[in-house]
Amino acid sequence: MVKPGQLRLRSPHGPGPLVLLSPVILTVVIAGLAYSTPPDMAFSRILPAAPALAAAMWPVLPTVLLGTVCFLLMIGLSLVFPGLGAWYTVAGIVAVTVAAAYGSHVRLQREQALFQVRLVADAAQKVVLSPMPRRFGSVEIEALYLAAAAEARIGGDFYEAVTTQYGVRLLIGDVRGKGLAAVGTAAAVVNSFREAAHDEPDLGGVARRLEASSTRYNASFPPDDLMERFTTAVLVEIPYGEGRVRILNCGHPPPLLLSREGVRVLNPSAPSPLLNLADLIGDCYSIDTFDFTTDDQLLLYTDGVTEARDRSGSFFPLADWMSHQPSTQPRELLDDLHRDLLRFSNGGLDDDIAALAVCLRAGRP
Repeated sequence: MVKPGQLRLRSPHGPGPLVLLSPVILTVVIAGLAYSTPPDMAFSRILPAAPALAAAMWPVLPTVLLGTVCFLLMIGLSLVFPGLGAWYTVAGIVAVTVAAAYGSHVRLQREQALFQVRLVADAAQKVVLSPMPRRFGSVEIEALYLAAAAEARIGGDFYEAVTTQYGVRLLIGDVRGKGLAAVGTAAAVVNSFREAAHDEPDLGGVARRLEASSTRYNASFPPDDLMERFTTAVLVEIPYGEGRVRILNCGHPPPLLLSREGVRVLNPSAPSPLLNLADLIGDCYSIDTFDFTTDDQLLLYTDGVTEARDRSGSFFPLADWMSHQPSTQPRELLDDLHRDLLRFSNGGLDDDIAALAVCLRAGRP
């Protein structure tokens, strides 16, 4: 169970005990066949495969020790079967063991380098994604994040929540692409939001500030194609004590609102430009207002949620799934979403996923 507020970073499962012991099992099987079958079947000639396999998963010393065991087994076979021609195989075992030891050494160095990269990537991601949960008066917010690239542990999805004089303001978005370039763009947008959310009286002004920051970043680190680095985003404002929520959607999947009446998809009344594309299609931003009352739950998410597929290729039915959820705490809603996404996709999620669950509780903000 992931503790509340922690990022959920999928990491690959390490090899199991049986896999780790496979070089030993292979050695025993080959030796048994070599001693129990006629010499002309020459099973002993595949003994060099054991240290070669060990190099893929063992450190250098155990790999060399296994090669030594294979060497001694081959010597024993040559004494039992004098006409076996074992010295060629002995030479092969020595050569393969030396090569396997070197290969194991190189693999360990690369794994160490990858581990260091993961540490840096985790630190970079935590700069972009603020810790959750947060409680701003009567507004309770929880977050879920899953990085698609387990090896890099980093992606282009982002979110943020701040309290301002205008109310609680939230941001969730998705930079096209993955890796450091996407994270750089996400960091520029999130850092701009952290300032603009306090300065701008309306969400349209916030969106223009995000657009300017995204444009400046891409001018400093230009992509090969402008269309390759656009950002979708949703800006949300929950004014204190009004029972309403204002939403500005820049080409992002629409939020879902779970209330006593059921689930409502909060589609924008008019499209707003994606970030980094306002110069091409204009900067006319549309803000929509919806009712948001006590115990309602608002779910903001990135397209990795709705584009998760099962084995038949069907997409995850998020709106239908949410309509069957009880009125639970935001943390429980995201825990259920995480579990059901993994179950639906059979653990094969191939895109970054970010989600914010927002609930309005009774009480004075």
